[in-house]
Amino acid sequence: MNFLYKVPGYILLLFGGFCLSWGGLIIRQFQEAGVWEILLLRSFFFLIALILFLFSTYKNKTFKIIKDAGLPALIGGFFLSLSFVSYTFAIISTSVANVVFIISTQTIFLAIFGYFFLKEKISLISFISIVLAMVGITIMMADSMSSKSLFGNIVALAIPINFSILVVIIRKFPKLDMVPAIFYSGILASIYGLILSDNLIFSSHDIFMGFILGVPQLAFGFICITIGSKTTKAVTVGILMLSETLCAPLWVWLFLNEIPPLSVFLGGFVIILAVII
Repeated sequence: MNFLYKVPGYILLLFGGFCLSWGGLIIRQFQEAGVWEILLLRSFFFLIALILFLFSTYKNKTFKIIKDAGLPALIGGFFLSLSFVSYTFAIISTSVANVVFIISTQTIFLAIFGYFFLKEKISLISFISIVLAMVGITIMMADSMSSKSLFGNIVALAIPINFSILVVIIRKFPKLDMVPAIFYSGILASIYGLILSDNLIFSSHDIFMGFILGVPQLAFGFICITIGSKTTKAVTVGILMLSETLCAPLWVWLFLNEIPPLSVFLGGFVIILAVII
C-alpha cells in the first residue's frame, strides 16, 4: 500500500470522496440487517482492512505507533465512532442528499471549533459562510418538521460535529500520528454493534454488503483522504471532498430513483456555496 504515498494528494482526495459517496446506496441494499447489524458488519470489515493497511505500511512499528498516539488518539477515535453510528442512523432515517449536504458543513464546524479551542480567528468571510451554512440547514430542516426525516437530519448533524472534533484533536497534537484514531473508531463501532444488535445471524447477501460498505467504501475512502490531506492545502481538501456531496445523491437517483424534495437541493446549494466561500 506504500504506492499510495506517491499518488498526488488531490487525486487521492477525489477518489476518497468518490468511495465514500457510495455509502447511502449500499446501505439501501441490505435486506434483513437493522441499524446496529449494519454498523457491526461495516465496522468489522473496516477494522480488518485497516489492520492490514497498518501492518503493511508500518510493519513492526505498528504497535509502537498505536502506543505513542496515546489518549488523544483514543478520544479522537471515540468521536469518530459516533460519526459512524450517526451516519448509519441518518441514512436509514432520511434521504441520502440530506445527509451528505449536512456532512459538507464540517468545514464550517471546523472554523467554529477552531475559534473556541485553538484560538483561531474567524474572518468576515468565514463568518458569512457560517451564517449561510446555518441558513441552508434551516431550509432543509423546515421541510421535514412534520416527518420522520427530521430525526435523520438532526442525527446527521452529529457527523460533521464529531468529525470536526477529531480534526481539532489532530491539530492540537500535530506531532502525533493519529492514524490509530481511525483504528480505535473501528474497534469502538464494532463493540457498539455487537452489544446492541438484535440478531447476529446474517444472510450471505448482507455479509457481502457489509464487506463492500466496510472495505471499498469506508476503509479505502478514509485511507485515501488521510494520505491525500498531508500534501494538500486545508481549503482545497474541503473543496475536493465535495465530490462525495455531489455524487452520493446521484447514485441513489440513478439506481433507486430516490428524489428528495426541492427544499433539500435548495438548502444543499446554499451549504455548498458557504463551503466554497
